[in-house]
Amino acid sequence: MAASTSAILIRAGDAPEPVMAFYRVLFTVGLLLPLARGSGKELSRASRRDLLAAGLAGLALAAHFATWFESVDRTTIAASTTLVQTQPVFVAAGAALLLDERVTRRVVGGILVAIVGVAAMSAEGLLGMSTAPQPLLGNGLAVLGAVAGAAYVLSGRSIRQRVAVVPYVLVVYSVAAAGLLASLLVQGQPLSGYAAHEWALMLGMAVGPGILGHTLINWALEHVPSSLVSVSLVGEPVGSTVLAALVFVEIPGALTVAGGVVVIAGIVVTAQAYRG
Repeated sequence: MAASTSAILIRAGDAPEPVMAFYRVLFTVGLLLPLARGSGKELSRASRRDLLAAGLAGLALAAHFATWFESVDRTTIAASTTLVQTQPVFVAAGAALLLDERVTRRVVGGILVAIVGVAAMSAEGLLGMSTAPQPLLGNGLAVLGAVAGAAYVLSGRSIRQRVAVVPYVLVVYSVAAAGLLASLLVQGQPLSGYAAHEWALMLGMAVGPGILGHTLINWALEHVPSSLVSVSLVGEPVGSTVLAALVFVEIPGALTVAGGVVVIAGIVVTAQAYRG
């Protein structure tokens, strides 16, 4: 439910998407600092390999936010949130390619189903039927966001068995914030001068999708199977689509809805078959 508000808050803001992404992560770090007691001692016991993996996870998270935030304003919220949640598909593929994990026929079937759904969702843009300003670019950015999100999961998934959630996410979010800040400075984006409601929206992104979304998801990985966590995330595009219809009167086209159903089916099949 918290994650479903992310695309709505992005669309409601007028600040540049890279700026919103940076402050979402920065404010999330600030909100977590009161819970950071003992984190320094725990991180000092972590191996260099674990710290390097956490840093890589942070850079991947920065890439995830950078691409997906841009996606939201270029395609429909339904398409953007559904496509970015194809992350479990890329996690399964990445684990097979990089970690030599066995891929079952069911996993392959789920990936193929999701790909068919992605193609169907992009058909409206190809046929000129979408009301979004740049549907194909937006859909492509959402898929890149999913790939970066998968890299984030693969980089940090083993660390969560050895490092508590707060120290882990503080490292990851801090590295992500640094990466996004570097991108802003290169682009020459202003870091201040925004209206009060823009700051409220960015703080809302940190509290809702940041703390109650990403951070609780990381916490849940310690207590329930990762496949269950992955499947639960398919609720985000459903919630976001409903909110977009209520708040922005953004009604997705028939191909987007049909393709979204197929994508979600592929994600569920892949995540349930893959035990990472």
